[in-house]
Amino acid sequence: MNPDKTMEPGLNWEKVFCYYIFSVLFLSLLCRADFLYNVCPNTTTYTTNSTFQTNLNFLLSSLSSNATPTNNGFYNTTAGRIPDRVYGLFLCRGDITDDVCQSCVETATQDIIQRCPNRKVATIWYDDCMLRYSDLSFFSVASGVSFYMWNTQNITDRNKFDQILDDTMNQIANRAAFNSSPKKFSTQEANFSSFQTLYSLVQCTPDLSGNSCYNCLLGAISNIPTCCDGKQGGRVLGPSCNLRYEIYPFYRITANASPPSPLSPSPPTNSVIPSSGKRKKTSAGTIVAIVVPVVIAVLLISILSCCCLRRKKMDIISQVGNEIGDVESLQFNLSTIIEVTNNFSDENKIGEGGFGSVYKGKLSGGQEIAVKRLSRSSGQGAVEFKNEVILVAKLQHRNLVRLLGFCLEGEEKILVYEFVPNKSLDFFLFDPNECARLDWPTRYKIIGGIARGLLYLHEDSRLRIIHRDLKPSNILLDGNMNPKISDFGMARIFGAEQSQANTNRIVGTYGYMSPEYAMHGQFSVKSDVFSFGVLLLEIITGKKNSPFYQSEYGEDLLSSVWRHWNEGTALDLLDPILRDHYSKDEVTRCFHIGLLCVQESVADRPTMGTVVLMLNSYSVTLEMPLQPAFVAPRKMQSGTTTGDSQGEASKSDQSTSKSAQWSINDVSITELHPR
Repeated sequence: MNPDKTMEPGLNWEKVFCYYIFSVLFLSLLCRADFLYNVCPNTTTYTTNSTFQTNLNFLLSSLSSNATPTNNGFYNTTAGRIPDRVYGLFLCRGDITDDVCQSCVETATQDIIQRCPNRKVATIWYDDCMLRYSDLSFFSVASGVSFYMWNTQNITDRNKFDQILDDTMNQIANRAAFNSSPKKFSTQEANFSSFQTLYSLVQCTPDLSGNSCYNCLLGAISNIPTCCDGKQGGRVLGPSCNLRYEIYPFYRITANASPPSPLSPSPPTNSVIPSSGKRKKTSAGTIVAIVVPVVIAVLLISILSCCCLRRKKMDIISQVGNEIGDVESLQFNLSTIIEVTNNFSDENKIGEGGFGSVYKGKLSGGQEIAVKRLSRSSGQGAVEFKNEVILVAKLQHRNLVRLLGFCLEGEEKILVYEFVPNKSLDFFLFDPNECARLDWPTRYKIIGGIARGLLYLHEDSRLRIIHRDLKPSNILLDGNMNPKISDFGMARIFGAEQSQANTNRIVGTYGYMSPEYAMHGQFSVKSDVFSFGVLLLEIITGKKNSPFYQSEYGEDLLSSVWRHWNEGTALDLLDPILRDHYSKDEVTRCFHIGLLCVQESVADRPTMGTVVLMLNSYSVTLEMPLQPAFVAPRKMQSGTTTGDSQGEASKSDQSTSKSAQWSINDVSITELHPR
């Protein structure tokens, strides 16, 4: 057929077609599902080209092909026979359209294989859907919370907001569980103030009974104070239920509206109604001229919508640049610092280490601060110092000590932190009198808080930060004994050569260093995981790792725990102060997790995301740990660090009556990667 006979003169069909194809491809790239998180424990794995893998591929293909309107955003199925049977399901958010659901599920079936290779159990979450599979049946069984997310902005009137949030969440949990069949999904808006509205959403997988759904949602609601207290928004997500709230609309407001009444069909406005029995023919060129611009307009609107939804991701890059430009807003005058510390008087000194001293101060508004006066021998330039300060100052998490600002005048480089009233963990943990204040619930809370703080540094912040000196003296405790990781971001200011991924100048504390870092200078997030494992075992036993080799068995803490674990007597190592009141299951699980973290192979250690999941969910089966790494201790004083003169560095772990209130991290290293 000659195109000129079906198109009006001047219409370039090839250009229109190419533009249409380009628009479709561009839209498909922009509108990929918004990934949130994945969990794929390495407890059980399958071999490549095995029967299980064949069944898994078939199951994922079946899930993808069944993401259709007839399934109402939810579908579960199985593939294969026992023992290689695979169970799987997907759940789309209750308010999204069918095409968005299908696109999200298709993305999930591809991503889950890439993110969880050779895993028999995996779950992946996106903003619009969740997909899950396992080698064991989980249908109609509620699983607990997997992870949290929260808005970094604080709410103003917390008491009023908390009350409205609690009432709203309980109402929609009841509605989703018992009155919203079959989707088990509900949303609600509530007026918080004259200009602010609270938007809330809850959802369960429809295979749950009403009671199971309700109990799952109540469990998720109970986690809101833990993750999101005082925040403008938050999410609690699990494989069986989830919730979210914000002070802006994040779902389709019309999702719960009654369906419109049926309307009589009317002819299209561009139709031609014949005045006689003979129908007037419309030229193909006219149809193309009308349809193509409409299609292009729809595509452009869709593209703009996708761009708006992902604007926050792009804002992170521009915000970093803008914040560096606004660095002066975080700068304190030296005269102010001198005034609040009484000219750095000894009476105000609360700690001293190899890289400077820490002083307590109080601002004019009454806020207490901790002022760290850095050594003048630092070789970092002023611009580099300010840029790093502004990046780290934007890290906000309840389990991190917050950096409030800095002072840079002349040769003075000063860091200003929030003041944490209770002392550092080592003061309580290793003191025969003070350790009684650390009962088992408090220790378990501290372990969980440290894990969540590290997870934030490794994965959830805009930066990827490696602490490299995690130890009890760097864990501060607030008035409620909540842990706060301190001095996690300023190691670069002590010399550029210390910030390399491989370095000959090892900086840290022996006893907590991973073997690959201590012996080869190689560090990664798994180096922090190793340090966390040592710290966890110290919290359980009440014993330091570094001097423990002087015991009757000539063992360090790790080898002693490993020996008792294999003999089935790990509980014998429990801190005697806890013997009468503790949870046997929790303590045993912590011993297990600690040994997983201190394995010699970097690949065998779990990520902090997996550690947090293991601490919070007993539905996760833990694999058996391998023999831990053993690093031969050097003949040095307990707590001595390298990278400085030993005379100064050894002060970092020797707590005094003053330094106990503010623990100094002498030599930690941070690797910053804007995300």
